[in-house]
Amino acid sequence: MSPNMENVEFKAELRDLEAARAQCRALPARFMFVRPQLDTYYKLPDGRLKRREAPGVPVEWIYYHRADAVRPRLSTFAVLTDEQARTRWGTQSLREWVQVRKTRELWLLENVRIHLDVVENLGRFIEFEAQVTGKFDRQICSESVVALREAFAPVLGEPIAVSYGDLMAEVREDRPDDA
Repeated sequence: MSPNMENVEFKAELRDLEAARAQCRALPARFMFVRPQLDTYYKLPDGRLKRREAPGVPVEWIYYHRADAVRPRLSTFAVLTDEQARTRWGTQSLREWVQVRKTRELWLLENVRIHLDVVENLGRFIEFEAQVTGKFDRQICSESVVALREAFAPVLGEPIAVSYGDLMAEVREDRPDDA
């Protein structure tokens, strides 16, 4: 299991994917990949847990704590392998909560991951994740996220306080039973 790491994060609806790509290039952020991802969220009494699957890369389990807020917020997380997740939670049956399918486009700018996400049944979103390191403390990460919000302001929609799992659960609850 990776030791606990920290990010300063922000998520918003994305109005214009092409304009966001142009802004990434102008920064200049470095394009990393576009890939489909399936995130399966599980209910836990403490923290949040999702299992991420993507073609050509090992399965990751991401265990995290984060406040639901529309402002940049701190997230503490650990990334685990399948074996580490089995060791951590045993053979107990984890309660699957919801699945989220998305196409993620990843760009990097120093310690900040810029996600341009197209999420099935939800729409387009942008996320900034500034990883806290020895070189980039929480304050620097917060300032980086604020600067990116300003740089991407023309393409940002409403800020999002919750996870894609929470958004998908809301969509499922709003759907009529016979749909």
